Amino acid sequence: MLFPLQVTVTMTPPIFLALYVCGFLLAASIRLWYTQEYRRKIKEIGWKPALDTWLVYLPAIGMFIVPALYILTPFLAAADYTLPEWAGWIGAAIYAAALLLLWRSHADLGANFTPVAAVHEGQRLVTTGVYRHIRHPMYAAHFLWAFAQPLLLWNWVAGFALLITFFPLYIVRVPVEEGVLAARFGEEYREYMQHTGRIIPKFGKT
Repeated sequence: MLFPLQVTVTMTPPIFLALYVCGFLLAASIRLWYTQEYRRKIKEIGWKPALDTWLVYLPAIGMFIVPALYILTPFLAAADYTLPEWAGWIGAAIYAAALLLLWRSHADLGANFTPVAAVHEGQRLVTTGVYRHIRHPMYAAHFLWAFAQPLLLWNWVAGFALLITFFPLYIVRVPVEEGVLAARFGEEYREYMQHTGRIIPKFGKT
């Protein structure tokens, strides 16, 4: 038996579903725009970076595949819950902050961005902009997204999917990245670590 056309009968108000989808498309556009220089550079120098961990694929399941399943099909409807509308707007505000931080962290890195735990030729240590107070703002942005998601998608599976899928990547990947950067930049990076927070901003002497 085929499903009828209107398969998206969820407890979540349509406005929050729309905000989530628009935010995802914006985030994808930000990533696509700021990886252009990286893709050009590795093509120019013939560098083929190896995937450092398969866990990098997990967040896509939590922020795209599971939410799409929730929005486009009735399969997860049994796990719906309800929230007051103001909770959804709080989620929208957190989501906006996540997207702003995601954009700012890419913009401040510029040509120094790399999606793998490796340092490419000519890469410099960025300690300005949002990186002045926080070492891993992209991960912080994803955590904000993960906290906003259950307020925008009122479903126990879709709402918490990103938090569940992103946390393993964060635990495994960040120490590797910091080890690579410490090996490349030495004392400069170790001193930088003393004056910044990993994902929570550390203010004061920089």
